[in-house]
Amino acid sequence: MSSPDSAPAGVIHNIGYRGYDGERLSRRAITLALYTHGLRGAFGLGRAARSKVIPMGMAVVMLLPAVVLAVVAVVGEQMGQLSGPVVPYTRYAMILQAALAIFVAVAAPQSVSLDLRFHSLPLYLARPLARADYVRAKLTALTTAVFLLLAAPLLVMYLGSLAAGFDAASETADVAQALLGALLYAAVLSSVSLVIASLTSRRGFGIAAIVTVLVLSYSIVSSMQGVIAFDADDPTTAGWVGLFSPMTLVDGVQVWAFGVTTSTPAGPPNDLAGAAFLLTSLAVVALGYVVLNRRYRKVKV
Repeated sequence: MSSPDSAPAGVIHNIGYRGYDGERLSRRAITLALYTHGLRGAFGLGRAARSKVIPMGMAVVMLLPAVVLAVVAVVGEQMGQLSGPVVPYTRYAMILQAALAIFVAVAAPQSVSLDLRFHSLPLYLARPLARADYVRAKLTALTTAVFLLLAAPLLVMYLGSLAAGFDAASETADVAQALLGALLYAAVLSSVSLVIASLTSRRGFGIAAIVTVLVLSYSIVSSMQGVIAFDADDPTTAGWVGLFSPMTLVDGVQVWAFGVTTSTPAGPPNDLAGAAFLLTSLAVVALGYVVLNRRYRKVKV
């Protein structure tokens, strides 16, 4: 039996580790980097090719009808059959709401569910980053992504209208209203979707839950509005029902604020209802932010 003195001595290998003495990013810079990462991730950029299929596919689905409408506007004006856009700018989101719902349903779990599944939050918080910074970065990134998804086709339609020679002042005012509506759509849908996605670490469950909430709520609300407005002949009550779906909620704000045609069986019946639609939309966004902050206070690091 060998003695302790005869045991081989340990060897220290120099493998080249060096301390970092460069510039350290501030809390704001780290938050901005997380925002940029979230925005790119919403469209699958910087990820595997399969992660780009759905978000890029939905972007094409959202953009292609706008290109067709722009061409129709130019050709129709030249033939003397059109004097304005075929589809009002403010109705575009409602017409393409299925693609919009799929995009946000995929992007929200991609943003937060995977961080929960792979326990990435402790790595983020190891830097000078607060949990509220994480929430703001994720919520702002998804809101920006959804806004870009809506704004791009609106601008294509707008350029088509200008190329067709429609009244520039009128078209500019109309598209500006639609862009404000698109921003509200983005904020409301992102808030609702991120809250749902933050409740599960399974991406598939998050996608299914978000699609169910957005599509089912719209289907139920629009069906109830149709029955109440036409069968029961009560458009006032039908208008108030629009408060209970994210899509009809924002559409009601546009109808009240801009005086545009409703995309649902019934819009807000009066100014009081219109103000209620706006306040409810803002409350959904604020409540989503508060709920997300409370949710991430409970996540262990």
